Amino acid sequence: MMKWGIIGCGGIAHTFAKGLNKIANGSLAAVASNSQERANAFAATYNVDKRYNSYQDIVDDKDIDGIYIATTHNFHFENAKLCLLHGKHVLCEKPLTVNARQAEELIAIAKNNHVFLMEAVWTRFLPAIKKLQQVIATGIIGDILTVKADFSISGNFEPSHRLLNKTLAGGALLDLGIYPITFAHIVFGQHPEKIKSSAVMGETGVDESSFYLFEYPSGQHATLSSSFIEHSPTQAIISGSKGYISVPEFLAAKEFSIHLPNKPVTTETFKRSDDENFMYEISHAITCINKGLTESPEFPLSETLNVMKTMDTLRSQWGLVYNEDSENSLKKQ
Repeated sequence: MMKWGIIGCGGIAHTFAKGLNKIANGSLAAVASNSQERANAFAATYNVDKRYNSYQDIVDDKDIDGIYIATTHNFHFENAKLCLLHGKHVLCEKPLTVNARQAEELIAIAKNNHVFLMEAVWTRFLPAIKKLQQVIATGIIGDILTVKADFSISGNFEPSHRLLNKTLAGGALLDLGIYPITFAHIVFGQHPEKIKSSAVMGETGVDESSFYLFEYPSGQHATLSSSFIEHSPTQAIISGSKGYISVPEFLAAKEFSIHLPNKPVTTETFKRSDDENFMYEISHAITCINKGLTESPEFPLSETLNVMKTMDTLRSQWGLVYNEDSENSLKKQ
C-alpha cells in the first residue's frame, strides 16, 4: 500500500483524490496547503488525518511515500524540487514546470536521488488512448499524414484568475495547449522539426488564444490550437492515406471512430466515471515505483522535456516571458 500526500488543495487535487480512492494499492495519507483551513476542509472530505499548513512538514513525514503536486504552474518547480530532495516520489500536475530549463533540473535531481518523477498527463494513460495507439499501428488508415486538435473553452474570467494571471504562469498554452501538443506527440512519437505559431495576447500579458503548426521530418503535419476566449468542439482528427480517425473530447477520451471510404463507421467505446479519470496514471506511477524505476518507460521524462522545449519555442515566438525564465532560457527561433 503506497501512502500519498498532496501539496495544494485546489480543484485538481480533488480529481486526484477521487482517482486514488479507486485504486487498491494506494491511499491518501496527508495533505498540505498554505492555508490550514483549506487543508482541514480538504482532508475532512477524504477522511485524512494528517493536515499540514507547511509543505516542509509533509516532506518531513516519513510515512509518506509519494506526493502529488497540485499547485499553480509557477510553483511546480520549487514544490517538486522540495519533495525530490527529501526522497519523495513525485507525480506533478502538468505542465511539469514553466520551462525546459526547470524540467531539466528536476530530472537531474530525481535521478541523483533515485526517486520517481512523472508529469501527470492523464490523457496518456486512458484506455481509449492506449487502444488508439494500437489501432494506428495496424495501418488501418494508412500512413499518418496530419493531426488536427483543438482545446478551447470560454468563460468570463477575472484578471486575477490563474488562466489570465501572468505571475501564475497563466495563458492558454500551458494550461490548455499542452493537450493538443501532447496528442500530436502521442500520434507521431517525435519532436517536430519546424514550428510556426501565432497568438492573441490579452491585456494581462498572456496568450488568450494560440495556434501551432508543426512539421515533422517525414513531411507530416499537426495543426493545433487552444483558447479560453472562444468555444469550439474539443476534438482531434488523425488523417491517413486510407481514412481518418476522429476522437471527440480527446484529452478525456472515452471513444474514437474509424472512418474508411465506402465502409460503415466503426466506434471503439471505453466507459468510465469521472471519479476514475486519474486512476490510470496513478496506478501506472505506483507500478513504476514498486519496480524501483525513476521514470516511466511508457512516458519517459525525455518526452516531457520535448514538450516543454516545444512550448518554450512557441512562447519565444510570441515574446511571452514569465518570471521563471532566465535571460537565455527562451531564445528567439
